[in-house]
Amino acid sequence: MPTQYQIILCTCPDKDTAEKIAHLLVNDKLAACVNILPGLTSIYRWHEKTESAQEHLLLIKTNKAGYLAVEESIKKRHPYELPEIIAVPVENGLPEYLHWIDSCLSYK
Repeated sequence: MPTQYQIILCTCPDKDTAEKIAHLLVNDKLAACVNILPGLTSIYRWHEKTESAQEHLLLIKTNKAGYLAVEESIKKRHPYELPEIIAVPVENGLPEYLHWIDSCLSYK
């Protein structure tokens, strides 16, 4: 069932932080794959001011069963006071790829 899968988005302040979190999630079997997209410019409101930052975006492939563990893992290691952690459901996907995700995770 495709809706059991999700992509979690998380921005990081730099490449080192992004790689550290990505490796931990994959090594702990909380994510099957994490893509790191560099060179992202974020414009956002923080403490009543408009801010701008260069960031790296993590695209974390996992399932819904492991969401809370992924969230906790990121929160423990992320330098931001309020990290972006947003899950988006996967509506469809190549069945073989979705099965591969399952084979990589400790939460099924």
